[in-house]
Amino acid sequence: MNETRTAACSRETSETTIEVTLDLDGDGEAAVETGIGFFDHMLTALAKHGLFDLTVQCDGDLEIDDHHTVEDVGIVLGEAFEAALGDKRGIVRYADRRVPLDEALASVVVDVSGRPYFVFDGRFSQDQIGGFTSDMARHFAESLAFNAGLTLHAEIVSGTNAHHEVEALFKALARALDEATRVDGRRSDTPSTKGEL
Repeated sequence: MNETRTAACSRETSETTIEVTLDLDGDGEAAVETGIGFFDHMLTALAKHGLFDLTVQCDGDLEIDDHHTVEDVGIVLGEAFEAALGDKRGIVRYADRRVPLDEALASVVVDVSGRPYFVFDGRFSQDQIGGFTSDMARHFAESLAFNAGLTLHAEIVSGTNAHHEVEALFKALARALDEATRVDGRRSDTPSTKGEL
């Protein structure tokens, strides 16, 4: 078991150079620099509402577009969650959260199962939010799920403003991850009849 529930992960390719640190039992503090203002805002919200301490430093090929930066941050952050959780002994494991933001409503259901699976339903009302492609919110969640070993079902239930829709999605993801990764004081074993996750 990773007693500190922290991790530091990095990735370097011809497209991105990324360093991430994560503390699952933090205070919601974040220091994020990806070169995409709205994405920084969303990652900061993820930390704040999930009560994770998070640092993300990314130098990506933004002269092409935002795809590699967002995807690769999702990959590395997923690896950090996987490492910080260790053998997952004592965690709650499941969570189901719905979060509104004005007219928008998003839903995230998560199982920290060790079996990556991703389902997304809904659409974003506008294609772009500043330098951020709206659909990259879906792809970020997918990359995170597959690299953290999560079964993750995400939905944009309603909305007319993509900024609100994406922000509600990130906040729902934060709250679900906070709950599912929390240590349950009643449990000392791994929450699975198989004995491992």
